[in-house]
Amino acid sequence: MNTYQPEYAASTYPLTDITTLAAHWQELESKAENPFFLSWQWMVAWLRCFRCPVQIIEVWYKEQQLVGLGLLVFKNTRRHGFLVSKCMHLHQTGNAASDQIWVEYNGFLTDREHSLAAELAALSLIREQLQWDEWIVGAIEASKIVRFADTLQTSSHILWEAPCYGVNLRQLRESGHFYMSSLSANTRYQINRSIKMYQHRGEVKLVRPQSVNEALVWFKDIAPLHLKRWGDGINQSGFANPDFVNFHQQIIQENWQQSVDLVRVNVGDTVIATLYNFIYRNRVYFYLAGLKVEDDNKLKPGLVGHAMCIQDYMLNGYDFYDFMGGDEQYKSQLGLRHNHLVQVTLQRRQFKFLLEQHLRKVKQQFTVKREQNNSNVVTGKAIPKDDL
Repeated sequence: MNTYQPEYAASTYPLTDITTLAAHWQELESKAENPFFLSWQWMVAWLRCFRCPVQIIEVWYKEQQLVGLGLLVFKNTRRHGFLVSKCMHLHQTGNAASDQIWVEYNGFLTDREHSLAAELAALSLIREQLQWDEWIVGAIEASKIVRFADTLQTSSHILWEAPCYGVNLRQLRESGHFYMSSLSANTRYQINRSIKMYQHRGEVKLVRPQSVNEALVWFKDIAPLHLKRWGDGINQSGFANPDFVNFHQQIIQENWQQSVDLVRVNVGDTVIATLYNFIYRNRVYFYLAGLKVEDDNKLKPGLVGHAMCIQDYMLNGYDFYDFMGGDEQYKSQLGLRHNHLVQVTLQRRQFKFLLEQHLRKVKQQFTVKREQNNSNVVTGKAIPKDDL
């Protein structure tokens, strides 16, 4: 049994008893500094909804104390018509429809006092005892990936990356300032102008559901707005995906008034924004929103909705409002950058992946060359003879 240090023992076995896993996970969670996406609330919904074969990896300290846990899924894939790969996934299934729920801040669940050692013990076991060709992991903090790749002795290829923005509510509250005062003059102007315009139509206020059934209705009501904004195709709005909808309905049913918060911004009797958030360990995770489409672009339902929610969460004692991964302009307007997330494939050093990487570079070079040639034709510049 391979470990990073002799006192840390990592092992792996198939999941057969969810009751035992629940007890172990919740006990370790009480000693961890994990995000909502590694809570048992998220994990049990994931396991129940997607029911794929899962391999548990666990790390024990001195054979007595559980200090690390993770859930692995293996899936054989084929791409380019010739490359066959045994892919490993952490807290994801490898199925695009199932994984559209998009776990963020992914990683191993670890005891805060043994975090690095437990993680390295798990990685050492993965490197030396498990059979896999590549590990697709994400969305995970970019700072962790270097350590993962070094320990596993793999190459890495980024599939997706995005900055994270957020608002430090505790710092703002302790400063004695309102949230709006922390924003740029232009952003404050846009929000204040929108609120004044809305006030001509009626009272602008935050409201929350009074029951879990009402919360489920509100979540359903987000769908047409979200579909209109993001589209109903593959990898567009999750509301076009039954797996996505079923998962979140279960999250809401099981965790209403615990870690799920649905908030509406009403103007009179009209809903202009509905935000679907998670609250965990005094941190608010903004997950998605349904926004009214306005004919007047001076009306900003999204900016107004977030600003009102952030002020409300600040006044109610929460510590941080996390927009999570994404480079949308409103996130940088309303918050400060605090992290960077990536989805990465970590590949063993095998010829097939070296060939794939070479072909990828050739394709990129060809694309750049073609774009340059097209640009030269459009601008009337002569094409150098050597490039013909």
